[in-house]
Amino acid sequence: MKSLFPALSFKLVIALLITSTLSACGFHLRSAYLVPEEISEISVTSFDPYSKLTRDVESQLRMNDVRITAPSENIVNLHLISENISTRTLSLYQNSSAAEKEILYTAKARMVIPEIGEKTFSTSVNRNYLDNPQTALAKSTEKELLQDEMRAQAASQIIRQMARLRAELQETKPAVSDDTARN
Repeated sequence: MKSLFPALSFKLVIALLITSTLSACGFHLRSAYLVPEEISEISVTSFDPYSKLTRDVESQLRMNDVRITAPSENIVNLHLISENISTRTLSLYQNSSAAEKEILYTAKARMVIPEIGEKTFSTSVNRNYLDNPQTALAKSTEKELLQDEMRAQAASQIIRQMARLRAELQETKPAVSDDTARN
């Protein structure tokens, strides 16, 4: 029985050490992207309302409990301005055909907040892939899958950029003085 306590206390000390280290460094488990509470409903307009990017952004908003409504003067509007996909060659085969390529996906969005103003966001995602001319069909399918993955990541980044609006929204809230609160 005496040998059980030192092992138990050693494990307890290690657990407390790990817990205090993690809490001291500011580590937090990631949950929602912290879309400001003031943005409980939003209208989404887009250069193409049926595009994959628009669907991905709307899905991300719903996951963050933001209700999507029709555009109105007193509703926050997220306007997806554009998306662009470009490629460049990174390396060549001996016969001068492209061996490795980079795909760059760029999306732009504008957030219009009534009585506050507007902010424009830009996000870009890049991926590299090998381009083997002998497997052209498989590579075109891989390229499409990469582009879809990049659109989904860009949608997540747009939502994260909305989280930066929290400070600006809190600055513009009318301050309630102590005299007003007592009355």
